[in-house]
This record gives sequence, C-alpha cells and structure tokens, in this order.
Amino acid sequence: MTAYLAGHLADIRAAAERIRGAVRRTPLLGTDLSPDLLLKAESLQVMGAFKARGACNAIRSLRERSPEAAGVVAVSSGNHAQAVAWAARAAGLPARIVIPQGGNPLKVAGTRALGADVVTDGVTFANREEVGRRIVEETGWHMVHPFDDWDVIHGQGTAAVEVLEDAPDVEVVAVPVGGGGLLAGTALAVRALSPQTRVVGVEPEVADDARRSFADGRLHRLADTPPTIADGVRVLGLGGRPYEVIVERRLVEDVVTVSEAEIRAATVACWQRCRLAIEPTGALPLAAYLAGRLGGGRAALLLSGGNFDPRVVAEFLRDAG
Repeated sequence: MTAYLAGHLADIRAAAERIRGAVRRTPLLGTDLSPDLLLKAESLQVMGAFKARGACNAIRSLRERSPEAAGVVAVSSGNHAQAVAWAARAAGLPARIVIPQGGNPLKVAGTRALGADVVTDGVTFANREEVGRRIVEETGWHMVHPFDDWDVIHGQGTAAVEVLEDAPDVEVVAVPVGGGGLLAGTALAVRALSPQTRVVGVEPEVADDARRSFADGRLHRLADTPPTIADGVRVLGLGGRPYEVIVERRLVEDVVTVSEAEIRAATVACWQRCRLAIEPTGALPLAAYLAGRLGGGRAALLLSGGNFDPRVVAEFLRDAG
C-alpha cells in the first residue's frame, strides 16, 4: 500500500469512528436478479442517502478543529442538503443551504423541516457554487461542499469499508458519479483494502463529463445542467479532489454511462424485484450491471439514495405496466 493510500485509509477509519452511532451500517443484500449481485442499501441510511456519512464527518471534524465555528453553508440538489441540515442541527450549528430552483420538492421540504435556511431564488445548477461562496463571504460560515472536501470524501468512503467487511470476495464495486465524492472515497477505501477489486463509476449518458475526463486525462465540464432524471448527479464536472483520485491517480477501473431508459428500467427493477425504494440516481449502478457494462464477477452496487419524487417513480411504474 502506498503512503498516499495509507494516509487516506487512516482518515476513512477515523471518519468511521467519528460518525459511529450517528449513521447506520446499512445492509448488503442479496437479490434474485443474480446470485453474484449484492446491493448496498444506502437508501436505508439516515436522511435516506449516503450523504449523511460525509456531512456528519465534515461537521463533527469542524467542531473538533474549530469549536468557535458559527454556522455552515452547503450547495446541493437535495440529499446533501438534508444531510448537512441534519448534522448541523445535531451539532448545534445553523445551516444555510443553496438549492437550485425546480429541485426535488420533497428534498427541499425535508431540508427546511430540519431547521435549515434554504436559498432557492435565482439559483441554478450552474451558479449555485457562486451563490454559496457569496454567502460564505457574507457570513464567515464554513462551506461543507458536497464532493470537493476531504472530510466529506472520507466519510463517503466508510460505505465501501463496510462492503468489504461484509463481502471480502467482491470483485467489483460500482457507485454513481456526479461530482465524484462518493467514487473518490470508494476508490481510496477499496484500493487500500482490496487492490484486486475493481471500482467503477456510473453516470448518465447525457452527463458524461466524468467518463470523458477519465478517458483522456483532462477535466471536462458540461456546458449546462444535464437533462437527466437522475437529479442527484446534475453537476457540471468533477471536483478538484475527486479529479485527483479518479483521473490523475487512476484509482478507479472505469467510468461507464447508461441511458435514461436504462435508468428507468433499473429503478423499476429495484422497486419490483428487490423491494427497495430507491431514487433514479441510486439506480445508476444497477442500470450498468443489467446492461452488462461492469464486466463479470461478484458485484456490489451502492444504491446511493431513496429520496424519490413519488410522481416520477409512479410514472416509471405505470409505464412499465
């Protein structure tokens, strides 16, 4: 193991201890879809998504380093927003969350219900980071970035550690990729603990910036908000820290894409065949698996979240008959 991986693994293990008792150890479930398929049900996580891991680690780390911290700011399409609001409330800190207009209404309502101040007016996926930086400058509060933050990345990596503890013989671990925090944390944990295990990121075809970045070694950014039903990965490009792990250090095996129809079909399959209520973003790895894009071998798929819009899922199920 290199010093780089050893250092990050130590931080991931420290994150696991820091968040123990606050987040859930989610189950790794078998399924009748295939005897070689395992599903890490982060849809059953606190706040309904893996984001609770990173947000909790980041805010508890902030409290350790800066007891005088006055508040936190976050930008998010919804799941990170709820996770930061939840973790901030537990830490006794106010939170202001920047969410693009037109976001998942249940995620927005959930964030407000947790006591956070939600800013949506005039916010788009393209300008949300600028709005967040302006709030940080005005308030002096700490930014908890959804993916370009080592504390967040290390927190997300704890899910992969659990996967390998429960299934040490797994041959491939696949996760959704938007800004890259989950993929980076997963890659750091898996390459440190089980270097023979492949790590694959999955993103929508219409939001393939990570695939292109991985393919040619240059950071690609989307020109506009991608029109994907997977709202959790509607970001314009990888963060700097995830880019370092995924592209520069090549700690993942591949980044593959799936179509909108394949995302729909995987969401329906998870609901109907696996009895797991997931959102379309959480279905990305299953879509790649069902399409045969992960290669062979025993596979563990991280189903990232279950904070779905009932109207969207109802449409999927109705269309599937």
